[in-house]
Amino acid sequence: MADAEVAEAKDPAKVLAAWQAQEEQLRQTMRQPGVARPEQVAGKTGLQFFEAIFSGEIPYPPIGETLDFIPVEMSPGRAVFQGRPQFRHYNPLGTVHGGWFATLLDSCVACAVHTMLPVGKIYTTAELKINIVRPLTVKVTMVRAEGQVIHMGKRMGTADGRIVGPDGKLYAHASTTCFIFDTP
Repeated sequence: MADAEVAEAKDPAKVLAAWQAQEEQLRQTMRQPGVARPEQVAGKTGLQFFEAIFSGEIPYPPIGETLDFIPVEMSPGRAVFQGRPQFRHYNPLGTVHGGWFATLLDSCVACAVHTMLPVGKIYTTAELKINIVRPLTVKVTMVRAEGQVIHMGKRMGTADGRIVGPDGKLYAHASTTCFIFDTP
């Protein structure tokens, strides 16, 4: 069952508590933020790369510290990030800036593609399209961005994603096209 379906089927307070507990457990094993060295990544598939982040073998991306989100689940063709909308993420109108939505969604959809990469391949986002369907404020203490691969080819991968709250509400959705190429 997808996180959004679980959220819709359960009490939002219980879902939020489960999300918070999962994050706390992950933060105990994950290293400080940073950038992996080439030798730490060499010989790893995309999914093995994320397993190394979760085990603390390599650091998690520093953008998560800047924008207050972390990866929480990775499986073949699926990536889930969890974030906390903060006042520091606000635009001048008093809601979370669209760039925060875009970065969180780019992370989940592109990393869904990343989980499918074989050894020796890397990717970059070629296109990202987002739709924000409702605003976020600090009243929503935590959201999840869930990405799922739609198509995986040798040179291009596509994925869809959504940002949902613990109550199952949809805040935004996105699609991406990622260009896949050989590791230089």
